[in-house]
Amino acid sequence: MTQPNYNNAQQIKRIVIIGGGTAGWLSAGVLASKLNNDFSVTLIESPNVPTIGVGEGSWPSLRDTLMDIGINETQFLTLCHGSFKQGSSFINWRSTSAAPHSYCHPFTVPIAYNELDTHACWQAFAPQERYEDAFSLQAAMCKAGKAPKQNTTPDYAHVLNYGYHFDATALANLLKTHCTEQLKVHHKQAHIASVHPHANGYIDHVVTDSGDAIYGDLFIDCSGSHGLLIDKHFSVPWVSVANTMLNNRALAVQVPYSQEDDAIASTTVATAQESGWTWDIGLQHRRGVGLVYASDFLEKQQAEDTLLKQASQRYPAVNTAELSLRNLEFSPGYRQQFWVKNCLSLGMSSGFVEPLEASAIAMVELGLRMLCEAFPHSIHHMEHVSKRYNKRFTYRWERVIDFLKLHYVLSDREEPYWRAQRHPDTIPASLSELLDLWQYQSPSRLDLIENEEIFPSASYQYVLYGMGYCTRKTALKMTQSTARKAADIREKMRHNMQAYLHGLPSNRELLTHLAAQHAANNNNKEQKRDLIGFR
Repeated sequence: MTQPNYNNAQQIKRIVIIGGGTAGWLSAGVLASKLNNDFSVTLIESPNVPTIGVGEGSWPSLRDTLMDIGINETQFLTLCHGSFKQGSSFINWRSTSAAPHSYCHPFTVPIAYNELDTHACWQAFAPQERYEDAFSLQAAMCKAGKAPKQNTTPDYAHVLNYGYHFDATALANLLKTHCTEQLKVHHKQAHIASVHPHANGYIDHVVTDSGDAIYGDLFIDCSGSHGLLIDKHFSVPWVSVANTMLNNRALAVQVPYSQEDDAIASTTVATAQESGWTWDIGLQHRRGVGLVYASDFLEKQQAEDTLLKQASQRYPAVNTAELSLRNLEFSPGYRQQFWVKNCLSLGMSSGFVEPLEASAIAMVELGLRMLCEAFPHSIHHMEHVSKRYNKRFTYRWERVIDFLKLHYVLSDREEPYWRAQRHPDTIPASLSELLDLWQYQSPSRLDLIENEEIFPSASYQYVLYGMGYCTRKTALKMTQSTARKAADIREKMRHNMQAYLHGLPSNRELLTHLAAQHAANNNNKEQKRDLIGFR
């Protein structure tokens, strides 16, 4: 292949993605589906590096991403053993002498959230209710095990907002098949042996272990924690946040259902433990259960005992001796720069904090969206785009850290791990300032000023008031029109509650229906192919 002549006017036409997994194949799918036919997308994937797939959870944004790529939702749910995620439930994150403390962070924002002061209306109309239930039905539907849509609801449409739980390895394989067969992505299985820069420092090409030279104009590093380009080649420093985010270990295990028709939960269940927290995710064919912890407070054997004890308590029929544990180590932080010259890092090569609130895939999606909306025409244009990208994503990682830390800071548990998590020296100044402010006014758009905040102010309200935080009543008098609107909303909610309970199927029922629909569609396709062959 002829070496390109690099200059500031050099057009960006060839995209080379290093690494597969969810981040790599999502990148390939989004770019190949959105860019016109003048562009080429090549993905180089190591033949023997497994997908990590720790969290197996997404935000609602993945619906739009899969739809853009052109993947049928029923196919995705069936082949990836997926289920509907409507938010996160938190258990025992506060100490109580009565029943275990719990609350829900649903994906649906409170009704009329941008029109009303939801906190003031909650205090005026329903102070005895949980904040999550005052102006939203989603938490109640999650407790009832209801799906977010009906059998007849079209793909990706919803009654209640939702994301997914899924098998991460199966999703990577589905994306790989779709990208290579439908979107003309060039796929090469090989190890990267060397990286060759042009005289201006931009990557010119990479050479594989088989000696093939792969040239590109834009290289996307999705090589995970290896950081083959952003770290090993460009040596971009890792900004550690270990002083703030204390967790650096995780254990994961796959737990089978005792019965094939066991209920599938509507949320990721996060249960606080003495020195960490456990996740519990329900897929169609199994559960994904894990423990996130800090090695300073828990030895590996203690962590394994904690996780297996949690699994046996929640699922007594499971023989824990037959479970296979997977140990994961990570250093919480993010890159000092995410985009250097013609190399953009996405996924774990870009940053990772911890699995809480499943922000990892969402950050990949946000990165791809910003790349596509300002796709660089040339090297000169790329200099401007990368500068803005780095500024935006530094801000976004800081907000992710603030939001995740909020969960720990509000806990009143007295174990050494939890006391350390809320020690003032571990709390970012930006979060401390907001917590001080929120004593007097509830979180709002005025506190989070970016157009596309990673977590909206409604999410902060769900966590704050779910954890028992107190904000003083507003000094403003509630107008009659506001009071009428709030009362009307709650009256409509009472009516819709029964309609939803009656009209929405359970998660298992809807997923079983969709799996049967997928099988029937495949049978019809096979019959049509047979008829065509017979003719």
